[in-house]
Amino acid sequence: MEGISRRTFGKTLAGGTVGGLLTTAFAPAFSATGGSIQKKKLGIALVGLGSYSTYQLAPALQETKYCYLAGAVTGTPSKEVQWQKKYGIDPTHIYTYETFDRIAEDDDVDIVYIVLPNSMHAEFSIRAAKAGKHVICEKPMAMTVAECDAIIEACKAAGVTLGVGYRLHSEPYTREIQRMVRENTIGDINFVSADAAYMSRGNPDQWRLNKALSGGGALMNMGVYSIQSCIYGCGKNPVSVSAQEFSTRPDYFKDTDETITAQFEFPGGTVAQMMTSHNANANRLYASGSGGWFELNPANNYGPLSGQSSEGPISFPHESQQKLQMDDFAKHILFGSPNLAPGEMGRRDMVIVEAIYRSIREGGRRIALDLPQGYGFAKRS
Repeated sequence: MEGISRRTFGKTLAGGTVGGLLTTAFAPAFSATGGSIQKKKLGIALVGLGSYSTYQLAPALQETKYCYLAGAVTGTPSKEVQWQKKYGIDPTHIYTYETFDRIAEDDDVDIVYIVLPNSMHAEFSIRAAKAGKHVICEKPMAMTVAECDAIIEACKAAGVTLGVGYRLHSEPYTREIQRMVRENTIGDINFVSADAAYMSRGNPDQWRLNKALSGGGALMNMGVYSIQSCIYGCGKNPVSVSAQEFSTRPDYFKDTDETITAQFEFPGGTVAQMMTSHNANANRLYASGSGGWFELNPANNYGPLSGQSSEGPISFPHESQQKLQMDDFAKHILFGSPNLAPGEMGRRDMVIVEAIYRSIREGGRRIALDLPQGYGFAKRS
């Protein structure tokens, strides 16, 4: 991010763990002051105006039904002018990283969407919560489990809703896979395979290749999709994981992981494998059950996706995933519909990420995972 120096945390971020995986998923939504929210559309401020905000989120907010682009936060003065002109944002709703806390006084902003390098997720999510704003934090939720706990606790203390930017949970192909697993349409799932990777050929100084800013490489980026796919591909949380790391371009990937593979064990004997990389192209979810199979290929990109199963083709009209995601979050706040990707989900995934890195450090040793079971799929209202 241009013009941003990474902030350091003066103390260790810590917080209590949550009791359940999706404890907030079905809770009714309230404003930070305790009253029911009556607005028809909620205002979203995007924090960080990089490529994802510019080419995905902001355009999607021109199509959303339950939320709209109400503000922006940037460290680049030229972007302030560009976004004012392009989207008609009043200058009073545009902030710098230094003036961000003034957003507490901005009644037009209901939700703050954190779209910053991973190292800044915790700081700005916590500041947004303290400002009384609901929070969407882009994936991965934070750099560590401890930071996830701090974000969750800050949102609880402020009485605001927390969501993670897992766009696929609002996407119809993924929702269909979740339905098939939930309804046991292909029998008991025996095996899942999930790959999410792309080839990085860009600037070697980009923040994603800087461990201090990203927290890791492919695993902290595309790897989150592979982890998620393995989980909703069988409808369970893993009980153990072992992992390996490979590098074929150490001159380019000097500071972060290039390619990681991992193997999961799930309750009931289900097994899964995943691969993620910044030096390969892969984009697939496959599962085999006692009565059939399903596949999404591609499975993780912005769409259109494509799917098939032993029952026949999987096909849906293409819509912006970001539009669906932000509308679903706004509907949760406005109407109490399910929070499809609450903070507890982001925390769970970071528990798995830390276990994968630990397994790699310890030569691929299998690491036990103490995660709550009973993980379910939020049904669309």
